[in-house]
Amino acid sequence: MLFDDTYKTIENPAEGIFRDRGSKFLAYAFPINSENDIKAIVTQLKSEHPKANHHCWAMRLTIDRSVFRVNDDGEPSGTAGRPILNTLLSKDLTNILVVVVRYFGGTLLGVPGLINAYKVATEEALNQSVIISKTVNDVYTVSFDYLQMNDVMRIIKDENLTIVNQVFDNDCSIQLSIRKMQVEQALFKLSKVSGTKLKYDHSI
Repeated sequence: MLFDDTYKTIENPAEGIFRDRGSKFLAYAFPINSENDIKAIVTQLKSEHPKANHHCWAMRLTIDRSVFRVNDDGEPSGTAGRPILNTLLSKDLTNILVVVVRYFGGTLLGVPGLINAYKVATEEALNQSVIISKTVNDVYTVSFDYLQMNDVMRIIKDENLTIVNQVFDNDCSIQLSIRKMQVEQALFKLSKVSGTKLKYDHSI
């Protein structure tokens, strides 16, 4: 099997709503890039909805979709975060956080009712989302002498690489985002240009 270097996520934040017997479930979906994004988003929603009873969430990260976390925030275990996560799994989305804010309406929904409510609210938000495919890219910095500029730029153009950052002086450096499947070929070509140095920065 070829390494799959694409994944599906959402393009921009989206909202959905589900009501059941007086309870209101407001779902907020966000594209995220790291676990560090979660706290600020949840804190922001708590400040926007101080009277809500629960702020439950689930997130998935990484291309192999191995990183996930769920938070039931006081709802019975397995009735909130897990149904949100299962919805993300069924739609095969990653690098995403969904927070569902619940206002309790006075009538207990029971375990099946809660699972359904968190699931449907999440689906409503995802239905409002633009789902996009992205590639997993490695970011490298290429350093070279100004005289090699044309050779380096030609390879960047031929390989259709994305420039993230660039500094042109006597010594030049360009930070490139290279799709995983292309990395080996692109680095091989760049390394052939005399005097170039390549440094791996990170993956995105």
